[in-house]
Amino acid sequence: MKLERSDRGPLVAFLGPAIVLMMVFFVIPVIYVVVLSFMKWNGIAEPAFRGLRNFTLMFKDKAFVRSVQNNVIWALVAGFIQVPLAMVMAIILSRKPKGWKFFRTVYFFPQVISGIALATLWRAIYNAETGLLNGLLNSIGLGNLTGDWLGQIKTAFPAVLIYWVFYIGYYMVIMMADITTIDTSYYEAAVIDGASDFQQAIYITIPLIKNTSLLTCITLASVMGLRQFEQVYMLTNGGPANKTSTIVLYMYKKLQDSNYGLASASAVILIIIGVIFIVTIRKLFEGRGDKAAQRKALKKARRALK
Repeated sequence: MKLERSDRGPLVAFLGPAIVLMMVFFVIPVIYVVVLSFMKWNGIAEPAFRGLRNFTLMFKDKAFVRSVQNNVIWALVAGFIQVPLAMVMAIILSRKPKGWKFFRTVYFFPQVISGIALATLWRAIYNAETGLLNGLLNSIGLGNLTGDWLGQIKTAFPAVLIYWVFYIGYYMVIMMADITTIDTSYYEAAVIDGASDFQQAIYITIPLIKNTSLLTCITLASVMGLRQFEQVYMLTNGGPANKTSTIVLYMYKKLQDSNYGLASASAVILIIIGVIFIVTIRKLFEGRGDKAAQRKALKKARRALK
């Protein structure tokens, strides 16, 4: 579609401020970080070019390699465990069972609490001496399973990861909003054909939200998994033996050491990993558009229900 000359002025007026803000607060800082990743700089002396030396040093550092592994695991768990749990709850609550508003509020409530506050709460729960988890295990006769959950190498990372997975309210609300836009006639036709609630969810609900809210939630969850910092910092600070370290925490420690070159190099790697995740997720969910996806889903549902 070709723009008329008279339309160009308003278009520039509307888009101009957004483009300027994008350049100032995103494009220029990213370029600056990329340039700085090839430098040796302590924030005081003159930056010195050192090529790929920062990257080679970084990948020889076991703490960084562990951080990358942890972030990839975190992003995968977020996208393919946390979001499916949210989807299940969204499908259930969208049918408005008794007390659905209460449960919707309960699941979403943790999203309005600071991540620092939640991490502090769970640090108290995991406490080896006075923690609620060890106390519960002792009270039900499973005292042999107690331990220092955040201090032991085998349990530290699972302990940091698992509690976070069940905070599904944010993604649940997004998918609930999308499910409410689905035409109810699809479900009415499915009921007439004898479809169960499970079949309706599999053949109608999920296909119709796959390329919209489900794709959005998996992308958001994976990105959130890649940028984890405050929970790990508050619970373990990357310990024990860097087993719970993340890329952002590694970057933060290098900034504390005034090693801005290595910190910038780790930021570049994080950006690259994030882009790879986003592109891969979009490829996995790639479709022919919302309308085409809906038609395909409905045809598949009718075949399955015959």
